[in-house]
Parts: sequence; structure tokens; C-alpha cells
Amino acid sequence: MIRINNIKVYEDLDEEDLINFISNKYNILKQDIIDWHISKKSIDARKKDNVHYNYSIDLNLKNEDKYKKFEKVHKKVLPKITINNLNDKKVIIVGSGPSGLFAALTLVQNGLHPIVIEQGSPVEEREKQVDLFRKTGKLNNLSNVQFGEGGSGTFSDGKLTTGIHSPFCKKVLEEFVNFGAPNSILYLSKPHIGTDKLIKIIKNMREYMISKGAKFLFNTKVIDFNINNNKISSVVCKDENSIYDIQASHVILAIGHSSRDTFHKLYERGVCMEKKNFSVGVRIEHLQEKINKSQYGNSKLHLPPAEYKLAYHLPNGRSCYTFCMCPGGVVIASSSEENTIVTNGMSNFLRDGKNANSAVLVNVTPDDFPNSSPLAGIYFQKDLEEKAFVLGGKNYYAPIQRVGDFLNDRKSEFIGEVKPTYLPGVTLSNLQEILPDFVTNTLKASIPYFATKLKEFANPDSILTGVETRSSSPVKILRDNNLISNILGLYPCGEGAGYAGRYYVCCS
Repeated sequence: MIRINNIKVYEDLDEEDLINFISNKYNILKQDIIDWHISKKSIDARKKDNVHYNYSIDLNLKNEDKYKKFEKVHKKVLPKITINNLNDKKVIIVGSGPSGLFAALTLVQNGLHPIVIEQGSPVEEREKQVDLFRKTGKLNNLSNVQFGEGGSGTFSDGKLTTGIHSPFCKKVLEEFVNFGAPNSILYLSKPHIGTDKLIKIIKNMREYMISKGAKFLFNTKVIDFNINNNKISSVVCKDENSIYDIQASHVILAIGHSSRDTFHKLYERGVCMEKKNFSVGVRIEHLQEKINKSQYGNSKLHLPPAEYKLAYHLPNGRSCYTFCMCPGGVVIASSSEENTIVTNGMSNFLRDGKNANSAVLVNVTPDDFPNSSPLAGIYFQKDLEEKAFVLGGKNYYAPIQRVGDFLNDRKSEFIGEVKPTYLPGVTLSNLQEILPDFVTNTLKASIPYFATKLKEFANPDSILTGVETRSSSPVKILRDNNLISNILGLYPCGEGAGYAGRYYVCCS
């Protein structure tokens, strides 16, 4: 095939019009085109008076020698995943978030029949539990935004982003398409699926794996690990009826960043782990139409809701950055423990809500933790979450503050043009009463700086909602070059084990 890069398009075109545009622009005969597809599509909005689409297109052509001026491309073959050293015992996967689901899918595709153990509910039941919490403040601490099939990213935005360039990134996208995601995620520069579509896709994945012999145990919590001669021998499970063991010589830990009980139990059982950096802060909400104006100017193109990504590095070594920006979304109640407030952002596929929201986070290092325990980051997070619960009124209402009031050290007394989206409710507050001084000071320096990059950012009526503490795991479970912990047969993976930088599908 040939590839044509950097195709600038200044109008909204469907696929038929697009291929006509390309064939005319590059003098390619239509009858020579056997097949074609979009390799990449992005929006170039660096100059507000010159906003346009940028395409890369792959074409399979007859008479290819006539088009020697174009780059030739060859289909990349993924490295083969091989499964080694398994005995006749089942492989257990603890957790059914992204890393757990894709571990299970890989095993199934290699003819194995893993058992996936998940303390939360199947995704369609979990959706009802999340909705109930948002409407009533009734929390299910085993199945919520953090816990349950699909992981925390299901009730976020379904972003499909990574900082690595693994050939398996494409496989992940292709698998999502196989199970119902739109084909556009294969070529969009910033692909996302949306919570509404993810729920159906994850259900499809599970049903396929069950049809191939996998087993899913929902509403079942792993409460202990049996270790003999430094090898994993079984896991202890608890469901609504009983406590029992499941034997396994290979256990994949895909537990997520909020599995605090499991972190404690692993530490108690001698699994090597260490504290690690993460970030905390708040959610900020703006009117989406104003973000669109700031990013796109007066473009007449039919563009998707605008996104942004901002960072500021202070001279004192602190950094502030936006994270998991959700265009046209809502701030969602994400607590997983009673008497805590945790926030996150969520968007559906169309991203058609009135507000944009994003985390605004400040880096936290082990030097900020209350003690030297590998679990000290958990205590740091939980202290903030409990303080937010009290400041919000002890009823799962989140404390909020207008940006103008935050920057001027005063409690908010009214809500302006930006209406908060967090449910079950909000309480006008002064977030500085609960945020550590270094977080407050870094946010105060960063928000005005971000406004120099994105005009709308420091709008006084923008809403800050506290707190966001679960940006990444506070713990890293150590593993060797074979991805095994110090306990033979125990494989830590994904966000909860502290390896999201290795492979991350949000977010996610």
C-alpha cells in the first residue's frame, strides 16, 4: 500500500467525498483504487484562523508503479504472544478492569480457561449501583465507580491513550472494535469510547470469553493468599454465602489503584512493595462552548467538543497538570469507602454535556507522606478524602469553590454561570481548609498560568470540586524481568500494581 501524509482538509467530508478529494488533489485515478482507509485523523488548531483536519490515508492501488512519489507502507505483524510453564491448574485473575480483562482475553485466545474474580458486579448491574449512589448517596463499597467489571475507566471517558509505542496498542484498539467500539478509534489521534458504549462492549467481551471456557466470579472478594515455600498455592475468596479457597499456581494481580484492603493483605503476606509518587488535586469545570471558542476560534467546521492538556513546572520542584479531561462531561462521585469524597470525570460517547471538566493535579512524593510505610500513600489519600467528606456536609455532597474565590482566599457564597454537575449534591466551601498548603499554593500559581495558554481557564465562575486523589496507585508491587513478584506465581500488573506507565488504557 501507499500512504499519503499531512493531507489538509478545510471542510467536513464524508468518506466518499474524502476519497474524491484525495484522488483529485493527488492525481490518483479512481479506477486504480482497490481499497483505502484512514490511517490517522487529527485536528490542527494551532492557528485559530487556520483550523483544519489533518489526514493520513493508506491506499491499495493498481498500477502502483505509477505512484512512486508516495511512501510505501507494509502491514505490521504483531509479535506472537506465547503462554509458557502452565500446569493443569486454572489461572486466576484478580480484578476485571482493563488489565484483567485483556489478560483474560489473551489467555482465552491461547486456549486457556482463566477464572476472573471480581469483588464488584457485572457492568450492567454496576451501572445501576453507580446511578443509585449519584441519586441518593447510598454507597455500595464493593461495587462502585472504582470497583466492578470494567474498572474505574468505565465510568470515566473511555480514553484510549498511552505514552508508549508498543505494537500491542493497535491490538487493544482492534479488540475494542471487534466487540462493538466504533471503527474511528483506529485512526483518531485522540480516540475515546465513552461510558455509554463501554458498558455494552465490556459485556460483549465477557460473554465471548465465557463462551470459550473462561469463568467469571462476580461479587466475590479475594481476602487472602495462601503461600507455601514462597509460591502461591491458592487464593481465599468470600462471596455472600461462604469463604472458600481456589487453588492456582499462577495468579495475575489486576486489582486497580483503590484496592486498599488487598494492598494491606499482600503486605502482610510478605509481598514486596514500595511507596510511589502520585498526584492529588481537584476537578475544574468550564462551559464547554467557551473551551471550544478558546481552542477553535471561529472555525465553521463541525468539530468535536474541544480538549486541552496543560502542565506547569514551578521552580520549587512541584508540578501541576491537567489530567483525564472530559469534554461535554460531568464530575462523578467516585468514593469506594464510606465517609469519603472522591471525584473523577465522566463523558458519554457524544460528549454532548454543557460543561467540560478536568482534574487539576499536583505531584505528591513519598517525602509528603505521614510515615515510611510502603502503604503511607494510602493514608495520605484517605486523610484528604475524609476531610472532603466532612467539609461537604457528611452526606456525600462534594465541597466546591468558584475559581475566583479560590484565588482570593474566600469561601464561595454563590454559583455563577458554570453550574456544578456533581451528584448527589454540592456544598459551597473553601477548599483551602482541607488541601495541603503545597497543593493550594501550586494550584494558585498554576491556574493563572494555564489561563495564558487557554483563555477560559481562570474564569472566576469556573467550579473547583474536591477532591481528586486516585490519579494513580500510591503503591508499586515489585516484580522481576519475568513480571513475577517475589512470590513465585504472583504476577502484578496494571494500574494497581504501579505499572500504568508501561501500558495504560484509560482512564483513565
